[in-house]
Amino acid sequence: MFAFLSWTVRAWSRTLRYKRLGFAPVQEARAQGPVIFALWHDELFAPCYLHRDEQIVAVVSASRDGEILAQVMARLGFQLARGSSSRNGMQAVRRVLQLIERSRSDAVLTVDGPKGPRHEVKEGAVYIAAKSGLPVVPVRVHAHPVKRFSKAWDKFQLPLPGARCVVHYGRPYTLSSKKINSLFLHQERERLQAALHALTLEYQSRRAEE
Repeated sequence: MFAFLSWTVRAWSRTLRYKRLGFAPVQEARAQGPVIFALWHDELFAPCYLHRDEQIVAVVSASRDGEILAQVMARLGFQLARGSSSRNGMQAVRRVLQLIERSRSDAVLTVDGPKGPRHEVKEGAVYIAAKSGLPVVPVRVHAHPVKRFSKAWDKFQLPLPGARCVVHYGRPYTLSSKKINSLFLHQERERLQAALHALTLEYQSRRAEE
């Protein structure tokens, strides 16, 4: 089943019309070492295929639904760290830090996952970035047309065949300090939240000028 699902995802994704915005600074940062991609859970579909076979480390929920995502992502060439805030959370954090250090690979985190609240940055990405010392890359996906699953907690977006998918990368940035406390985590969560929101405003401005 998982092999067929993975094949379906690849076939579906090959119909999409991809465009990257702001990717040059990200490539420059990646030439110096790994980065941490930070994106919303509902915008995960398009980047998974675009960054396939790059051995990026992905944190995936230890839930039953997470198992489906994990199997597909593994077949797309991602390394996996399983866990969430409610199940094996610290185990997943340790695992992703080990994989980053051992393989010198990038990581990707859905910063509001695995259960929300939707579009609210949690502490996991900030904590991992602080412990690893890696720069954070905010990422937004602007796709049209999409099927939006309104009953899902994240209102997951599935780009329809032939959809235009703009993957929009923010400028990589490093955290202000490695001293981890509640104030630091709060400030850096707010910083990442603002960076993701700024990408939306930037894209809307671009569209208005076209």
